[in-house]
Amino acid sequence: MFDKIKQYFSLVRFAHTVFCMPFALAGFFWAIKSCGGFSWILLFQVVGCMVFARNAAMGFNRYLDRDVDAQNPRTQSREIPAGKISPKSALIFVIINALLFVAVTFTINRLVFFLSPVAIFVVLFYSYTKRFTSLCHFVLGCGMALAPLGAYLAVCGEFSLVAILYFVLVLSWGGGFDIIYSLQDAQFDTEQNLHSVPQRFGIKKSLTLSILAHLVTTVTVLALGYFQDGGVFFAIGASIFLLLLVRQHTIVKPDDLSKVNIAFGTFNGVASIIFAIFNILDILL
Repeated sequence: MFDKIKQYFSLVRFAHTVFCMPFALAGFFWAIKSCGGFSWILLFQVVGCMVFARNAAMGFNRYLDRDVDAQNPRTQSREIPAGKISPKSALIFVIINALLFVAVTFTINRLVFFLSPVAIFVVLFYSYTKRFTSLCHFVLGCGMALAPLGAYLAVCGEFSLVAILYFVLVLSWGGGFDIIYSLQDAQFDTEQNLHSVPQRFGIKKSLTLSILAHLVTTVTVLALGYFQDGGVFFAIGASIFLLLLVRQHTIVKPDDLSKVNIAFGTFNGVASIIFAIFNILDILL
């Protein structure tokens, strides 16, 4: 029983929730400050929506890519190609999580419920995009960016400039670091006729495009600090976040991709947690 649960956690890379959850919480607490209405139930509803949507997205990605993963030496050990979870079971897991996501949105407010099919479409549609566009990284970023935006809408029931800034921040940040992550599959993607920035532009230009995406992130962080009236805590969190953003670009080089996973996982995971902690402290204090 516990082994099977562990396999599903591994299927959806539950540890990678660290990328979206901190921003979802930051969006939630900013919404509480703006619109009021804090409740533990609402917080659990927001967290539940994020977890269910992400489980559906990652599970569907693994389901759809099962044949591709079986051919890629880097991904052959994933749960479906390794035979630990059957494709049918993975698809059922996706459907259950998607339905739970929609069900929870129904208990929050009318706007997030009406938008829930759009959110599910975006996070599932990403899995198809590598088959026809090099912009797939930014579709992924868009799916991630729905976390803080959705958290804000769950509280306030309407859009705002700050909520949109959170969306742009996460979209550009996620798209930028996914380009770095995909560098390790550039050759494989070319052989399999899959699309990505590294497959289309090569490693060196891809690193430049990732930097440009993170420059957008930087500008958005500064704009967020201004419109959110950020104080000392926001400045500390934003500074560390941006320094880690810069640092990941210094350790991944065109002729040395050995630290891609450190840049992708460790640096971005730590950056999101630190930024969210200091941002939330700034909002609350």
